[in-house]
Amino acid sequence: MKAAVIHQFGDFDVLKVEDVQTPKPKPGHVLVKVLAAGVNRLDHNLREGTVVPELPFPHILGGEAVGEVFALGRNVTGREIGERVIVVPGFALDDAEADIRPTVTAPSFALPGLHITGTYAQYIEVPARALVKDETGLGAEEAATLPVVLATAVHAVKGVGRVKAGDKVLVHSGASGSGSMLIQVAKALGAEVATTVRDDAKGAFAKEAGADLVVNTRHEDFVERVKEWTGGQGADVVIDNLGGDVLAKSIEAAKAQGVIVAFGFAAGPEVRFDVRSLFFAQKQLKGSMASDIEDLEWGLAQVKAGEIKPLLDRALPLRDAAEAHRLIANSAVKGNIVLLPWAA
Repeated sequence: MKAAVIHQFGDFDVLKVEDVQTPKPKPGHVLVKVLAAGVNRLDHNLREGTVVPELPFPHILGGEAVGEVFALGRNVTGREIGERVIVVPGFALDDAEADIRPTVTAPSFALPGLHITGTYAQYIEVPARALVKDETGLGAEEAATLPVVLATAVHAVKGVGRVKAGDKVLVHSGASGSGSMLIQVAKALGAEVATTVRDDAKGAFAKEAGADLVVNTRHEDFVERVKEWTGGQGADVVIDNLGGDVLAKSIEAAKAQGVIVAFGFAAGPEVRFDVRSLFFAQKQLKGSMASDIEDLEWGLAQVKAGEIKPLLDRALPLRDAAEAHRLIANSAVKGNIVLLPWAA
């Protein structure tokens, strides 16, 4: 089969399409023919070597896929050849740990593309329980934009942030894949949403995603604008997908007893802030990573109901995996990018 492979950490050009051995499904596992694979910033960070110190090279990146069941391992029930499925973006490898929640705390927790072989390939082998039936009615390209950003957004907003109807929520980078999905999940829960962008075109995109307030941080201070928007109180919940210096300001933007969810580190992994801004107002700083299968299922139900929509920027053939990473690294994407392993 064809796969986009890295043999070392490095710049975009370390991603090479090569012929690799097609896996055979082990007992309890399924071989999925990948119709479309999502591309995320985590993939870019992994390729650079900024997430983990080493990987088992050669390595196939990619954490999400939509495909068809191609072959069944022994003892697999409840799956049919040709069935459209979505790979769960993170699961326990050990069957005995399958019910541990949060899933990320399971000792054998694995993310495709990080701990195990990823989805930038024509086939991927996963446990049968790590699949959900694709009933979205979407094409594979659109559906492949969903698994990681949707499930992790649901986990952060609904699970960790406990966002509810009537809340005022701030998220960052509203035109990015994660930001635009965070907006939609919060809106599906009945919240009002403010978001930050870096230019007016992305602001218009964030508005289309459902943002009630868009703050262009090239010209405006988002803490001041959020305080104005909330009558001086601050946001009930801030979902911070940037980290770095932005997270320090996100704490200021939250109201007294508000919640700040640390969700990413695109602006840097190190944060300095005055701890008094946190404890005097009894604010809560929480972390959110990965998701549970229930998060994906809840999100997909909202997609099916028309409450959440996929935001596809473009679909590229597998050979353009390096270009997809370049676009994400340069913040030149509105929504999400997917790769098509079978494209000519």
